[in-house]
Amino acid sequence: VQLQASGGGLVQAGGSLRLSCAASGRTFSSFNMGWWRQAPGKERELVAAISRTYSTYYTDSVKGRFIISRDNAKNTVYLHMNSLQPEDTAVYYCAAGDGRTGYGGVGDYVYWGQGTEVTVSS
Repeated sequence: VQLQASGGGLVQAGGSLRLSCAASGRTFSSFNMGWWRQAPGKERELVAAISRTYSTYYTDSVKGRFIISRDNAKNTVYLHMNSLQPEDTAVYYCAAGDGRTGYGGVGDYVYWGQGTEVTVSS
């Protein structure tokens, strides 16, 4: 499985971006999908995840601002980011993991995209 993330860029605080992650292969619907981010000097953190059964998870700092969704017909997972803040600045990675396991830890993910950079200016 190959994951291709896109949609990052430079945005002012309060703005919005939509990240997309397109997956190759025909088993996309069986995967749990996650969006992770890593800011300079910080550890990679799970931002949002969506299971193969459409359960979702959000880290506290993005609840009410970010929405994760998936379109299995397009083999794509999205991260809609609203009310962006400078602290959201990071490289964002999409990842895919076995849908039969959990989706909360880095070890749950087998495939990783290349990352897309998001910069939020104040």
